[in-house]
Amino acid sequence: MNKAQLKTYAPQARKDFIAAVTARANRIGLAEKNGQLDIATAEKNGDFVIIAGQSWPSKISRQRDKLIARIQKDGFSQTMEAVAYTWFNRFAALRYMEIHDYLSHGYRALSSRDGGLPELLNAAVELAQNGELPDLNAEQAIALKLAGDKDGELYRLALIAQCNALAKAMPFLFERIDNESELLLPDNLLLTDSVIAKLVAAIPEQDWQAVEIIGWLYQFYISEKKDQVIGKVVKSEDIPAATQLFTPNWIVKYLVQNSIGRLWMLANPDSNLNQHWDYYIEPAEQTPEVQAQLDELINQRMSE
Repeated sequence: MNKAQLKTYAPQARKDFIAAVTARANRIGLAEKNGQLDIATAEKNGDFVIIAGQSWPSKISRQRDKLIARIQKDGFSQTMEAVAYTWFNRFAALRYMEIHDYLSHGYRALSSRDGGLPELLNAAVELAQNGELPDLNAEQAIALKLAGDKDGELYRLALIAQCNALAKAMPFLFERIDNESELLLPDNLLLTDSVIAKLVAAIPEQDWQAVEIIGWLYQFYISEKKDQVIGKVVKSEDIPAATQLFTPNWIVKYLVQNSIGRLWMLANPDSNLNQHWDYYIEPAEQTPEVQAQLDELINQRMSE
């Protein structure tokens, strides 16, 4: 795994995702001006709502109201940053899953093995018709495909449906999207300079073979934010950036093997389990008095 490459990509990705999410908020009439939330008027017109001269489906009103409430509570910048990370995290997970062929339908969600547009887009109608993506309406998918110039809209709907299809298995990551997160999914996801295209292009497929890549991406994603807040009075929303570090697999093994593992070996000296532990350190020989104290402590811990 080329961690230097990840370290270059992830901080810029944070900026790109925040910019993309902010641009989407601006499109629906929400912007920050002089530290205040500027809200464009939304006019309902039948099944649509008009914002800044642009027509949107009526359901956007409910999502937009929730987004406005969240911004008024948490602040514009904090909300944009939080939603940007939500989408970065989901796309990183989808990238790992598609490379390892973990998606049940077998198509890639963010890329294509043959190059070109994502396989999910080309398979969207099929997946909608056979029920693989229950939240993607088959008739709507067919209409968008036949239109010839609606691939961006179709892909957006297919991507949201894919996330919702994963919600049952992984609700902690892919909670059902019918809220401000859906509303702020970045635009232009099929362009060659989109946040998805950059994610796919920036990191070689072989680097996705180890699941640790998710942890390293997170650590490098927040690295600049960490540098900004470290050593200062930290706001509650900045605590993760100031305190969270990714723990590599070898450190976890070292800690477990020399804590719980050592207790096990002391209580079971005839066991050969430690022969399979790469980071286990044999304890030094103790005096009879110290050994007696250790034995008492071990017996106490093992009986708890």
